[in-house]
Amino acid sequence: MGDATYWWHLLCGIAGLNLVAWTVSTAWLHRSHPDGSTWPHQRLQLLLSALYVLGCGYRSLLPVFDVPRVVMVDSWASSVLVGRTVATLAELSFAAQWALLLRGAALLTGGGLGLLVSRAVLPLIGIAELNSWFAVLTTRNIGHVVEETLWGTVALLSVVALLGQWSLTSARGRRWLALAIAAGLAYAAYMFAVDVPMYWSRWLADEAAGRAYPSLAAGVADAAYRWHVSHDWAHWRSEVVWMTLYFSVAVWISIALAHVRLPLRAHP
Repeated sequence: MGDATYWWHLLCGIAGLNLVAWTVSTAWLHRSHPDGSTWPHQRLQLLLSALYVLGCGYRSLLPVFDVPRVVMVDSWASSVLVGRTVATLAELSFAAQWALLLRGAALLTGGGLGLLVSRAVLPLIGIAELNSWFAVLTTRNIGHVVEETLWGTVALLSVVALLGQWSLTSARGRRWLALAIAAGLAYAAYMFAVDVPMYWSRWLADEAAGRAYPSLAAGVADAAYRWHVSHDWAHWRSEVVWMTLYFSVAVWISIALAHVRLPLRAHP
């Protein structure tokens, strides 16, 4: 059993704990009888969180290293095409949670910038997802560079929007605001200090090696039908940190967002 297998088992264990955490969180919220004006927002957050938890759980059970087509399980369900589709749905759900948080906070405080940023989140992440698909299908890591840059940029825009609402927020609300700002800054720092440089260096290395890239059409067939099973640590080492954080901390944040009591729409 290779070292990467132990890490994979850790991801599977985290996926199981995440499912339990979401279930317990949902039951607790239903028992706590949330205020009527905030429950629609929380209910929508719970639904979006469920999609994210399930998507991350699927990818934890069937990890995929997209560009080199490396997988842990020899199955069509592990194919890059299936994995990327699941990832897209999960990531758009998480981005929608992000947008709802910004919108709800802006409606509560009257922050115009927050509303503006909340409307920009999904379109920007949608563009990021398109670039991710381009990278995965054509194996051009420059697509991942653009993708991660957009995610980091959205995080920074969100932080700016939340900072603008600080003086308009109650002392209790500032605790949530401080957590959201800290999470956004940490995420942006990781994106720009680790992920973007990593994909940029991979892109430069591929260019220097004269790598031949498939067309989009050929990439679809390749992503659907070609995969290489490996439990070798050397094949997974570069993916361990981001996957572990993504399938644990990011999921916990997603679950926690349903506990923030914010309005879904402005009150007359």
